[in-house]
Amino acid sequence: MKAISATGVHFTYDDGTEALSGIDFHVEEGEFIAILGSNGSGKTTLINLLVGLIKARAGRIMIGGQAIGELSAEELYQRVGLVFQNPNDQLFAATVEEDCAFGPRNLNLPEAEVQQRVTESLSAVAALPLRGRAIHHLSFGEQKRVSLAGVMAMRPSVLILDEPTAGLDPAGEAQMMQLLKKLNREEGLTVILATHSVDMLPLFANRIYVLDQGRVLQEGPSEEIFCHQEMIDRAKLRLPYISRLMYEMKRHDGVPIDGLPLTIGEAREQLLELIPKELIIAGMGEKRP
Repeated sequence: MKAISATGVHFTYDDGTEALSGIDFHVEEGEFIAILGSNGSGKTTLINLLVGLIKARAGRIMIGGQAIGELSAEELYQRVGLVFQNPNDQLFAATVEEDCAFGPRNLNLPEAEVQQRVTESLSAVAALPLRGRAIHHLSFGEQKRVSLAGVMAMRPSVLILDEPTAGLDPAGEAQMMQLLKKLNREEGLTVILATHSVDMLPLFANRIYVLDQGRVLQEGPSEEIFCHQEMIDRAKLRLPYISRLMYEMKRHDGVPIDGLPLTIGEAREQLLELIPKELIIAGMGEKRP
């Protein structure tokens, strides 16, 4: 069953800017989907439409088989959760616990269940020790995780994130992506993330949508997306660093590489196949005492 689908969606802002032009988009339950595009490509507009913050001028958006317009705000936010790019746009309570409890309390749940949801959501994002902390005492990475916990406390089946790794250092970026992978693989959450960061997507995303100027340029798995250099250039993006290196070796140096590896592991395997085994054995012998 499709968790979310959008068909023929158009959106134009009041100043006449056409942000989306005939977008078709779908996500199956349990998928990990990336919406990839440069600034101004329409990523944020699309996810704002998917969570009902704005309404399409034309086209149809379905959430779990129901038209988005048929769902009340309460029903929608229990199905789909949005994590903003900037935690300051999401966090507003004095403490972590109060912020995570806000959504469940507005559902008029018993306080015991509210507290259980707070505990579960903070545990899910490895932030339970932060429960009593003041929001303004959190690091940026901690704020990102607490923002995610607040959304998780509503127990949505679909999680949508706008640039979840923006502003994080490399370690924080890896931690966030591993956390999203865990929520997707182990908790069964459908994950949709909008990003212009390409290096980690081959490790996590089932499929990628590439957007440019409000249109879908291409959709498919990583190995199909990142083998089209011209399309990537047109979208004002780049290949993952390891793919770019192998592309240049293939184009300028004539290295007989089959396709483009997307990860260090794939590149290592292909390069080892090109090195005569006797040289590898000789090299291993030199390392022995």
